[in-house]
Amino acid sequence: MAVQFFTKLSQNYIELLKDDEYYDIIIEVGEDPNVKIFRAHKNILCYRSPYLRRILASNKKNNDNILAHIKLPKISPEIFQIILDYIYGGILSLNMHNTSKDFLNVLVAADSLHLQELVDYLQKYLINNKTELIEQNFGLTQKIILQSNNLLELQEFCINFMAQSPEKIFKSFDFTLLSEKSLISLIKMDDLQMKEIEVWEHVLKWGLAQNPTLIPDPSIWSDDDFKKMKNTLQHILPSIRFFSLSSKEFLKKVRPYKKLLNDQLYEDIVNSHMDPDSEPANNISPPRNIKNEKIIDSKIVNLDIVSMVSKWIDKTVIINNSKYDHLRELYLPYEFKLLLRGSRDGFTPKKFHELCDGKHNTVTFIKIEGTEEILGGYNPLKWESTNSYGKTEDSFIFSFKNKHIKDVIISKVKDKNYAIFYKYEHGPQFGGDIVMSSSNEFIDYETISYQQDDYEKKFSMEDYEVFQIIKK
Repeated sequence: MAVQFFTKLSQNYIELLKDDEYYDIIIEVGEDPNVKIFRAHKNILCYRSPYLRRILASNKKNNDNILAHIKLPKISPEIFQIILDYIYGGILSLNMHNTSKDFLNVLVAADSLHLQELVDYLQKYLINNKTELIEQNFGLTQKIILQSNNLLELQEFCINFMAQSPEKIFKSFDFTLLSEKSLISLIKMDDLQMKEIEVWEHVLKWGLAQNPTLIPDPSIWSDDDFKKMKNTLQHILPSIRFFSLSSKEFLKKVRPYKKLLNDQLYEDIVNSHMDPDSEPANNISPPRNIKNEKIIDSKIVNLDIVSMVSKWIDKTVIINNSKYDHLRELYLPYEFKLLLRGSRDGFTPKKFHELCDGKHNTVTFIKIEGTEEILGGYNPLKWESTNSYGKTEDSFIFSFKNKHIKDVIISKVKDKNYAIFYKYEHGPQFGGDIVMSSSNEFIDYETISYQQDDYEKKFSMEDYEVFQIIKK
């Protein structure tokens, strides 16, 4: 029978650590001005730390009985006291009051002293209980991992975190500590949930952190300053999707740093904004896949189409769309509130008027049966059941051959007096071009026609949806 009395044993060894009589080694810890001398016992240190055993093997007492003396300048006195409590008493003196960097610094110290039991525990503890500390100090955590071959669990956690929540890393307090390799891996991600202008601003912030002598204002940089920054960012810049930026973003945020960019790239970006009919190069990366689940609940259209329609509503794009539109960042200033879905609510005029009358600023999407074509229109006026026309210059209709926005036709209203038609037996009707009607309001639509009449271009139902747009 073996009875274990570890608590008392731990207490006795802690008392030995505090005793000033029987020590045989002094350890100088830290750097000026934060240096402290610790008294300890070689036998205990040798058996608890393989690293200290190796150091002490080359620092034996000489014949004059001079105490062994070693220096650990890379460990702070506060952290080393925590390490000594563990070495002597098996006690880890970390608690909720310790700062986030204390946990990481103890991990670094334990790793450097080859205290594998403590290293394994701290990795698991940080991952299971202190993920917010890793997030807030992701740059420092990455730096620690790169300096060690022993932190495999923490490394795996960081790799998964980069893949799942890359945008959180940019919001951490010390992302500028990221290595160039880690930063490139982040900004190459298609699913990085950040606007491209924010990515550009963070890259500049990272570059400035690597060149602390540079003043943030590029207007007073010398040619040597630009050269220094360009050398710092040369491997990172190719991963930034400059073509996704709006003309205003490019003008205000990128042009001041023109000398950082390749001359041909800069000219191509300028041309993309000044000549929308010019052909884009084949190697331009598309916008990032920003998730906007709250924007629209549709069975018919995707966010690319929603973005394009929103631009037309706000008149932020040329009516004959640019060949670069599919490369620009999504424009999503509105929430699309679903009022009606035919497959859910029915295809009768009565249901349309019941759910949509009195609603302003609505967009209708119609899926053509047997094809991928999507038609629709925007009505800034409210829908009514009266036998009359709605007058507006702001209405338009559109046709997408599929869910890709390259092949699209947009038609402005030609005669504002006949832009919208209201009738109880009709659904959403845009002039005489998009007509949905029945012989009475209680039966499904009998006529669905598309023809040129009051709009500039001709369009060539399996389902339809009506949404009210609401400014976010």
